[in-house]
Amino acid sequence: MLRKALLVCGVISSLLYVGADLLAASRYPDYHSFTSQAVSELTALGAPTKRMVEPLLIGYDILIIAFGLGVWASGRRRTLHLVGALLVAIGVVGLAAMPFTPMRLRGTGSLATDAPHIAATAVIVLCILLAVWFGASLSGRGFRTYSYATLLTLLAFGTWTGQEAARLAAGQPTPWLGVAERVHIGAYLAWVVVLAVILWRTSTRRAEVWPKGGTPITVVPT
Repeated sequence: MLRKALLVCGVISSLLYVGADLLAASRYPDYHSFTSQAVSELTALGAPTKRMVEPLLIGYDILIIAFGLGVWASGRRRTLHLVGALLVAIGVVGLAAMPFTPMRLRGTGSLATDAPHIAATAVIVLCILLAVWFGASLSGRGFRTYSYATLLTLLAFGTWTGQEAARLAAGQPTPWLGVAERVHIGAYLAWVVVLAVILWRTSTRRAEVWPKGGTPITVVPT
């Protein structure tokens, strides 16, 4: 039961992240932009959205850590443990980065002042890529294909986001930064939801095959 609750945290974490972005858009339309503004700017020093969005993103980090623990506990396969550890790392780095490496408000920072934030973001992105790559083998061919498509989306839109972020650091306009980053983040959030559902169903089938008192085994479709 605890494992299932931890897996549900994966779905809730993605919904909370999207909800935080939508809430900022509804409450601060003059500051928020889905097309030209990075999500990180919602928690930038001096941003009007910081006090509202930051607690929600902290909640997201806590939930993704819980989900990572649920993935770890879903079986004895090393891949499950690796993916679970990577998801936990995403949440831990996010929690540490929130108070200690915030980016500066647009127009007030530089590449040097935002370097800690960029480094933390790079670590999170690397963990995401690795989690999707290794996680592709956790279910059947359909999930493997979906994971590889997600990985290609992450690489393509991550590269585009990096280019737009360089323009931001240089004080230039970023008309498509928000689009590139949100597609990148959205692909990962959707993958987390799909993985959570697959592991939930696998756990349910295992419980049906091995009722209480039976011999537990790891059942992951291949």
